[in-house]
Amino acid sequence: MNSPLTALPGIGPAVAEKLNKRHIHQVGDFLFLLPYKFQDRTAITPISDLVYGESAQVLVTVQSAKVQYGRQRMLVIECYDDSGFLTVRLFHFSKAQMRLFKPDVRVLLYGQAVEGQGRWAMMHPESKVLKSDENVQLSDKLTPIYPATLGVGSARISRWAAVALDCLANERISDFSDDFLQKHHLAPLKAALKAIHQPQVGQRESDILNPQNPHLKRVVLDELLAKQIGMLRKKARAKAADGFALQIDEHRQSALLKQLPFTLTNAQVRVITEIFADLILAKPMHRLVQGDVGSGKTLVAFSAVLQAVANGVQAVIMAPTEILSEQHYAQALKLLAPLDIAVVWLSGKTTAKKRRALLGQIAEGSAQVIIGTHALFQEEVIYHCLGLAVIDEQHRFGVHQRLLLKEKANHTGKTPHLLVMTATPIPRTLAMSHYADLDTSVIDELPPNRKPVATVLLADNRRAELIERIKALVAAGQQVYWVCPLIEESDMLQAQAAEDIHAQLAAALPMLNVGLLHGRQKSDEKAAIIAQFQANKIHLLVSTTVIEVGVDVPNATLMVIENAERFGLAQLHQLRGRVGRGAAKSYCVLLFQQPLSPTARQRLQVIRNSQDGFAIAQADLNIRGAGEILGTKQTGEMSLRIADLQRDSELLNMAYDLAQTLMTDNPRLADEIVARWVGDAEDYLEV
Repeated sequence: MNSPLTALPGIGPAVAEKLNKRHIHQVGDFLFLLPYKFQDRTAITPISDLVYGESAQVLVTVQSAKVQYGRQRMLVIECYDDSGFLTVRLFHFSKAQMRLFKPDVRVLLYGQAVEGQGRWAMMHPESKVLKSDENVQLSDKLTPIYPATLGVGSARISRWAAVALDCLANERISDFSDDFLQKHHLAPLKAALKAIHQPQVGQRESDILNPQNPHLKRVVLDELLAKQIGMLRKKARAKAADGFALQIDEHRQSALLKQLPFTLTNAQVRVITEIFADLILAKPMHRLVQGDVGSGKTLVAFSAVLQAVANGVQAVIMAPTEILSEQHYAQALKLLAPLDIAVVWLSGKTTAKKRRALLGQIAEGSAQVIIGTHALFQEEVIYHCLGLAVIDEQHRFGVHQRLLLKEKANHTGKTPHLLVMTATPIPRTLAMSHYADLDTSVIDELPPNRKPVATVLLADNRRAELIERIKALVAAGQQVYWVCPLIEESDMLQAQAAEDIHAQLAAALPMLNVGLLHGRQKSDEKAAIIAQFQANKIHLLVSTTVIEVGVDVPNATLMVIENAERFGLAQLHQLRGRVGRGAAKSYCVLLFQQPLSPTARQRLQVIRNSQDGFAIAQADLNIRGAGEILGTKQTGEMSLRIADLQRDSELLNMAYDLAQTLMTDNPRLADEIVARWVGDAEDYLEV
């Protein structure tokens, strides 16, 4: 169990280094790298019995294989069996693969069935070309599939996990008492780990992943406990640090509010009061502010920033994109600068000469409020006395970046107050598991003048009607966003899709000024386009999702989202929030391509029927799961390996209470639970 990884066959220094990055340092750590799904390779499915969206194993004969050229080169293989025809598409392929798929060759495929052109299709299935006399070897039980670990495949991880299980049979592992396990219908941890890594003959995936399965429940509880204990320890460490005790300057707060053409909502007043209660303590604030699109989070943040400056310390506002940071800067100039506060913007497009001047102002303290993106924590940025960090759209920043920002105040001997803001409402179960170290405030009230946005589902074949509607809207002096399809694989493909749609709309609407905005444009080019749109010089703005946050144009009353079925609910809700900011009635049109999968139909119906960000966020969690909502697939932040926050919500409640009991009554077991899930990397949980 404690042997180094290199003691296992197939693990040399290079592979060991990759595994170390996933906190696998010794043989026993493979026990807690768990399969995330199970494949049924126990039977061959006829093509005619395939089910849309479900994975299956088929045995086919190649009819033809050819390279198809277009926006993206692909290898198209036409196959058949006794029951029907199947198209296989490979987007990434080698010359060797092209040579393998010869006519009349038999191929064993495993993949997800989707609809092709009049026949079933599979995109990038796993494939094995069989020799002419080779028999198919079917498995007698489910095949566990492990997450790809930096290029280390599932099959190898499965072999190493089997070795770890053999070692576990002769070793002790910390567990709860028999009485506790029986009371809560839990299997012993040893038996539970074996049951999940090595399914029994005849078991189905639904049996293993049944929430009432005692084996699954035991491993899930262990993981949730490790997460909770780590979060509680992190919160305790944060509370133990020295912070800046600020005195609340009611006179300056009143001066800020007098500039506003409206009064604060009760929710804004409540959240500002909660923040001020944190700021007066000599302990650093760690607070998460959740607020729906348009609820007024920025003003709440400015209230905290104002108090930091009034007490002689600097504040930073960090945003995930240049567009959003520039928006914050414009609002700060409008609301904070008139109160004699020096606001600066550290942007990627700042000239070298101006940048040197800004860095000098930040270091000497004459720059009191500093706004920017990740540039705020580059090594050359030295703060005179950083007392408050406001991080907007927190889930877009990595753990490492937040740590760097905290380190910017190390020379003061104190930890800055941290205010995290998100316009993506976080369901309770997600908050309990991933944000348990933060105190939470919720702005659960929209300004009274904020009108709901009428949301319409429109099939793609009715595009001509929509274009006529746009002509009428623009003739009435209003403006339109047209957001292009989400292409996760490539920024370049997404930009290309936007260029294609821009060309089509410009041709269909020659009387309008149609603008184009995408992520591959330079910062100053994007800023110029947004400025033209804000000035109503651009009537219709074709854009990728770069406008998801930070673009505020009250005159825009129509949001069109192309291929809306490709987007997640939270993103659709964010995009819809770009309209409905002015006096006129606003609309969001969700263009979709038929046929819709059941999941896509469910998503679009939720967004059409609800304006409540928290209800939408809960539905998003139910449909997609926590990993995608948190962005953990891309960011590398700690995600759950086997627990599922929707399925295991009861166990999460149990873990929440049990973690506090263990830390007090059985700290040794608490230590061992954390160690087996994150090893010596508890700082991985740091914010």
